[in-house]
Amino acid sequence: MSTTASPRIAIIGGGPGGLVLLNVLARRGISATLYERDDSPTTRGQVGSSLDLHTGSGQDAIEAAGLHDEWLKASRAEGEEVIGTDKTGVTIIHHRPSGPDGRTPGAPLKPEIDRKILRQILVDGAPQGSIKWGHSFVSAAPAGDAWEISFADGSKVTADLVVGADGGRSRVRPLVSDAQIVHTGWTMVELAFASSAYPELAARLGAGSFYAFGEHKRIAAQHTGDGRIHIGATFPAPDSFTIPTDDAAAAKALVLAQFEGWAPWLRELIASGEDDSIFLRPLTILPVGHAWPHKKGVTIIGDAANLMSTFAGAGANVAMLAGLELAKSLAAAPPGQWDDAVAQFEARMCKIAGEAAAQSDKNMKEALGDEGVQHFAARVKRVMAKLGITPYVG
Repeated sequence: MSTTASPRIAIIGGGPGGLVLLNVLARRGISATLYERDDSPTTRGQVGSSLDLHTGSGQDAIEAAGLHDEWLKASRAEGEEVIGTDKTGVTIIHHRPSGPDGRTPGAPLKPEIDRKILRQILVDGAPQGSIKWGHSFVSAAPAGDAWEISFADGSKVTADLVVGADGGRSRVRPLVSDAQIVHTGWTMVELAFASSAYPELAARLGAGSFYAFGEHKRIAAQHTGDGRIHIGATFPAPDSFTIPTDDAAAAKALVLAQFEGWAPWLRELIASGEDDSIFLRPLTILPVGHAWPHKKGVTIIGDAANLMSTFAGAGANVAMLAGLELAKSLAAAPPGQWDDAVAQFEARMCKIAGEAAAQSDKNMKEALGDEGVQHFAARVKRVMAKLGITPYVG
């Protein structure tokens, strides 16, 4: 795409997909502006979990953004130990990597990085002045062949291409699709605590991923790079379920009530959560296979386009791949044909994202079903069997 034929591009939302798009476009000589509602990169205080970026998606996106070295320095070897227990704390499956470096021989390298650190790397890599903080998107209206975008602070900008990368509750999505997010029937509450404060509890979780299943519920635990342990407690609850935001003890009591009868040490994972680390995360999704008729000058990526559950670890990787593929499509488009390139990108990406969403939905229903831990154990064994590995106990 020639410089004179480049559209004025407005990216709405500073998640991984939008930030990858901004960075890769810049590397291809195409300018864009990203508008983010947060006042700064540090506005969000929650700890958040870690991500393992996959080859063929997240890692490719980082490479194309020119940030591979920065990502590698900030990431760590993925903890490949996997523990699955039932609600009584009895281990059903336990995979210990057998490699001398603590890795599973033959497994793909998927270094982990904390979400907040990945975001900062992508922010730092963007051209100076290309991110406008404190800009909360309100609406976009046709203005000739372009779009006039209005923000909550009263400011307006005009763009030829509006890219909605503004999450599951996207305000851009209604411009192209009537699809609504759907509550899955489950809710997750996130908590975190310093592993050094509870060394015996931390030791039970192993060095990788820990999951406990039972009664259509799950407790997941994951180490983060700053020496903390991130907990996700998932349980059936209506969309109306809430927890107090000003009373941590009451909030934890509500969550603990969902896990009555579970092993005391599993309940302790919830009780140990620091007061300022508690966040409610209703599990919502867009219809699996979500797609939309192309509309000139508007598209959506990431959760705005394909919000899926967390049960395949694919959401952020798919979002980053979408940012990469859209940037490549725009860069390769013949002069004046950028909108055709966007339409072709949408068709390709919806297929890829739809497959990931279907797998995620299947994993969620199995994990939170009647035989959750058995399904989980079988899935882990299938993955390892492809590598010729069978070192399991439980």
